[in-house]
Amino acid sequence: MAMGRPSIYSQELAVTICDRLIHGEGLRAICRDDAMPSISTVIDWIKNKDDFSAQYARARELQAELLLDEILEIADDSSQDAIDTANGKVANTEFIARSRLRVDTRKWAMGKMSRKFNDKIIQEVTGANGDPIQHAVSIKIEFDDE
Repeated sequence: MAMGRPSIYSQELAVTICDRLIHGEGLRAICRDDAMPSISTVIDWIKNKDDFSAQYARARELQAELLLDEILEIADDSSQDAIDTANGKVANTEFIARSRLRVDTRKWAMGKMSRKFNDKIIQEVTGANGDPIQHAVSIKIEFDDE
């Protein structure tokens, strides 16, 4: 008898999904595995199960940390930056462009996965000692002495 995809939430499934995310797999790829729940089931768990939602968010943050390591590896790898031709070594512009795309894509993903890597600048304005800004209106009325 064939087993269907799991659809009942368990901590074991949650840990497996999050572990696979941390190690670089995308949620779509994980959910294509017949041993894993469908993507719609996992999305429902993210929306409706606070414990899983927190685990999932933390897994994405850790995945962003590992992407940082990948970016450094990609940036440091110059092994294919030049190719031998009949006219000597020339820049391998295709490899260099692909490396730039790989780095930029990972930076973008990191910013979406973790606020730590987000380029958005948040500016907060507060009053003295972090208190709310106090608004005061003063009116000066002068009367001429006649």
